[in-house]
Amino acid sequence: MPANPFTDVAIASRYDAWYATEGRRADRLEKRLLGQMLARFPGTRTVLEVGCGTGHFTRWLEGMDVRAVGLEAASAMLAEAVRLGSRLCVQGDALALPFPADSFDLVVMITALEFISDPLQALTEGWRVARNGLVLGVLNRDSRLGRQLMRAGGPIWGAARLLTPAELVEMAHQAVADERAQVVWRTTLWPLWPGALPLPWGGFIGMAIKRT
Repeated sequence: MPANPFTDVAIASRYDAWYATEGRRADRLEKRLLGQMLARFPGTRTVLEVGCGTGHFTRWLEGMDVRAVGLEAASAMLAEAVRLGSRLCVQGDALALPFPADSFDLVVMITALEFISDPLQALTEGWRVARNGLVLGVLNRDSRLGRQLMRAGGPIWGAARLLTPAELVEMAHQAVADERAQVVWRTTLWPLWPGALPLPWGGFIGMAIKRT
């Protein structure tokens, strides 16, 4: 994969502003879908967000009355997360999480797998440290949005490797290995409709992988 764009201080410093400007509607719809996936894990008290970036979603999780820890490899993004008020952030590698097994009720990865060199290994590590399962938010390569981002390229999307729902389901089953798990996914359907359905062409994939 290309070099990690998030080590660039300039990119880190303006990254979070997207959610408050042109990305406001996407952010709202993505959080709505992610909230549906999180609701499949009642009683969650501790969450690790792997690839937390500037902490945008970590702070959102904190607002749900859970103890949310953000993990990020890029020091520039981590510094921005702290500046913006994220309370619990650590620097670490998604491919070798610095936590023992079953450390958190839930592990989430939101727009993170696209930038990780070995997404299957990241899922395997997330599964290892999660007691109850994983929630994923991933941009869909088979969507109109995904095709637009790939055409746009640039320092961020030129470094991304987008996934499809089918690829993500296959990876999920590989990551849980011989354990039993329930895998549920939906995609956002904007701009056609502000809801989410299990259709393979929505722009943003929300997935829950739950131990059974």
